[in-house]
Amino acid sequence: MQRPILGLSDLTEAEVIAAYQVEDRAMPHLRSNFVTSLDGAVEIDGKSKALSGPSDQEVFGKLRMLSDVVLVGAGTVRIEGYRPLRLTAARRAWRVEHGLAENPTLAIVSSRLDLDPKAPFLAEAPVRPIVFTHPASPVEARSALEAVADVVVCGQAGVDLHAVVNTLVERGLPQILTEGGPHLQGALTEADLIDEMCLSIAPILAGPGSGRITAGPTATGTRSYVLRSVLAGDDGFLFFRYLRSDGAGVEA
Repeated sequence: MQRPILGLSDLTEAEVIAAYQVEDRAMPHLRSNFVTSLDGAVEIDGKSKALSGPSDQEVFGKLRMLSDVVLVGAGTVRIEGYRPLRLTAARRAWRVEHGLAENPTLAIVSSRLDLDPKAPFLAEAPVRPIVFTHPASPVEARSALEAVADVVVCGQAGVDLHAVVNTLVERGLPQILTEGGPHLQGALTEADLIDEMCLSIAPILAGPGSGRITAGPTATGTRSYVLRSVLAGDDGFLFFRYLRSDGAGVEA
């Protein structure tokens, strides 16, 4: 079924939010959000922010507003310079009005625990963050991080992402938004945990050199998704929303 391309500026605030709402927030749902260039680059000069624009930032903010938790890899929070996960006053008010906590929780996946407890995204977080790691991670680093975050051990040789998702659901955080990076995206794909893929296309040709939105060991399995909606920004960005085609996450 062909989906019409709707302009963001032609929609009300409520209509844009409705375009990304899930049917039942109590049901676990993992949404992945990435921006790429026209030629598939995931970053410019090492950062995805260089690919972003005003309309992309607007959709990015709304996806955070709709989430219970933002799941991200440790490398991404360092490279992208994450700040405390605190939404704007208007978005906090929307969440409270709809029975949600003022801000979503930040959850970080880290094998080496190369995280500074004094970093603002940890030490100044409005909601105590969660750090997921595995048994072989440095004990000293775990102890230091426990002062500013809940450190949860999941898995054996590596972080078990199924256990991560289950833990978040058990904590009352079933609406999960992942912002990458590519290695976490690859691991979530391999674990078949992605219910929804939101892809922003920037009107930019980045040229050779950049990686894709997914990275990690080569895999042969594919997963199929169906197109739910396409939105367009006045600045040339396109926003695609895909849901799993096996019935999980597919809305009426």
